[in-house]
Amino acid sequence: MSKKIQPIILLTGFLLVSGCNNDTQSNEPNNQHMMNQQSNEGNHHMMDDSTMEHGHMSHDNVVSLKDSTGVNELNIPPLLTSDATDRTEYTIKAQTGKVDILDGMTTETLGYNGDLLGPVLQFKKGETIKINTINELDQETTFHWHGLEVPGEADGGPHTTLSPGEKEQIEFKVTQEAATLWFHPHPEGKTSEQVYKGLAGLIYIEDSNSAKLEIPKEYGKNDIPLVFQDRIFDEQGQLDYKAVMNEDGTIGDTLLVNGTVNPVLPVEKEQVRLRLLNGSNARNFTFKLNTGESFVQIATDGGFLNEPVTLNEVTLTPSERAEIIIDFSQLNSTNDLSLINEDGSILLPFDVSNQEADSLKTSEKLNDFAVTDEEENMPVTKNIELFGMMEHVEINGKKFDPERIDFTQEQGVTEVWEIYNKKDMMGGMIHPFHIHGTQFKIVSRDGVEPKEYEQGWKDTIAIHPGEKVKIAIQFKHKGVYMFHCHILEHEDNGMMGQIEVK
Repeated sequence: MSKKIQPIILLTGFLLVSGCNNDTQSNEPNNQHMMNQQSNEGNHHMMDDSTMEHGHMSHDNVVSLKDSTGVNELNIPPLLTSDATDRTEYTIKAQTGKVDILDGMTTETLGYNGDLLGPVLQFKKGETIKINTINELDQETTFHWHGLEVPGEADGGPHTTLSPGEKEQIEFKVTQEAATLWFHPHPEGKTSEQVYKGLAGLIYIEDSNSAKLEIPKEYGKNDIPLVFQDRIFDEQGQLDYKAVMNEDGTIGDTLLVNGTVNPVLPVEKEQVRLRLLNGSNARNFTFKLNTGESFVQIATDGGFLNEPVTLNEVTLTPSERAEIIIDFSQLNSTNDLSLINEDGSILLPFDVSNQEADSLKTSEKLNDFAVTDEEENMPVTKNIELFGMMEHVEINGKKFDPERIDFTQEQGVTEVWEIYNKKDMMGGMIHPFHIHGTQFKIVSRDGVEPKEYEQGWKDTIAIHPGEKVKIAIQFKHKGVYMFHCHILEHEDNGMMGQIEVK
C-alpha cells in the first residue's frame, strides 16, 4: 500500500435532504442514485450536467459518493504551536494555495496557515487565549469560531469582516468544557464558496475532566480528527464553485477526508477515538461499520455525554460533530474493514495491524449533563420558523438583514426556544440549525425526550420537515450573534437572523 500523504483540506458540503416527503426521522433522502457508481480510477471525473444539475436531478435524488480505494494514507492536521511560551497565542492566516489533491493535477485552494484546511488549535478551560487573525486573500473574509462561547465582537460573524491585508487580534477566556469545535469563514454571501475551497480547521478544548477520563488521547495514533467533505472536481482538477453551485446545497461525488482523496487510516488493535466533523456544504453522513458491528459515542458538538452510548450508526448534518470509539481488538473481523455511509459508499477504510496495543477500559462515567426540571417546564419565549428551499429560504418569513435585530435576550438568563421546520408543497427538507456564541440543550423533539446520543451540549441541531424542537439556551457573553441554517448556500441566501444579548 502506498502512503502518499495528501494535504489537508477542509471543505464544506453535505448530503442534501430536500424533498423528504415524509415525517420519518431519516436524515438521508430517498436513496435513488442520480448516477451509477463511478469508477474510482481517475478522480478528476467531471459530472455530466445532462444527467445532473450541480449534484441534483431532483429533490428526491442525490449523487452517491465514489468508494474510497484506500490507496492514500490519511493526512493528520498538525497541532498549531503557540507564538509565546508563557501564554497561548496563535496566529491564523487565511491564504491561497495550490495542492496536488488528484494524481497529476494541481488544484487551486484556500487554507489556514497553509495551502488547504488548517491546523488544530488547542485550548484549556480557564485560560486566556489571544488569536492574531490575518487576511492574505484577495477578498473579504471573517474568522468564525464555531461552537465557541465568546463575546459577540470576537465571534467572527458577517459584521466583522477583514479586508485583504487586514489584521486583527481577539482575546477571550475559555469558559466551556472539553469539546471538539471548529473554525471557518462567515462573510455575508460568500461563506459557502470560501469553505468549499478549503477554509476550515479544528479546535480542541480540554479541561480537568477530560484529563482524568480513561479514553484514547494520543493525537494522530488513537485520537484521530476526521473532517468529511464532498466535492466536485472539473476536468482540470479544479474546485470551480461557481460552475457547480446549487442554491439548495452544493454536493459532489468525490469525498475528501482531512483533504485526502481515497484515504485509508492505519490503526492498531486497540480502542481508537474518532472525532467526526461533517464539514460539507450540504451532505448528511450516516457513519457505520461495513460489518454492521457497534461502536460507542462519547461526545456531541459541545462536550461529553454522561456515559458511552452503544450505536450501530451515527448521523451528522453539516457542521455537527460526534466523538466515537471503535474497539478494533473486539471486532469479529478486521479484514476489509471500513467506515461507510448509509447507502454503502466506502468513506474510510481501516488498515488494522496485527499488533495488540495496551488495553484500555473506557470510563463509564464521562460527564454530569442534565436538562433540569425548571428548563423542561419553562414557557417558550422565542419561536423560530424555518421555511423554503433554494433562494426562497427564510426564517420567520424574513431574509437576513444586517441592520435588523430579530430577538434580544439577557446575558446569563436561560430561555426556551422552539424551532419549527415548516413543510412546503414538496414536503420540505432537513435544516441543520446553528446558533453562534453558545451551546444549548435539547429539551424535546415533538414533545419527546431526545435520544441518549443527543443528551449533551449542542450548537447545531437537525430539524426535520414538520418537526418542532425545544432547546434551553443561555448566552454567557454580550453581543450580536447569528442563528441560521448550516446548509451554507441557504445561509448565503439569507436563511439567517440575529439576536442581541444585553
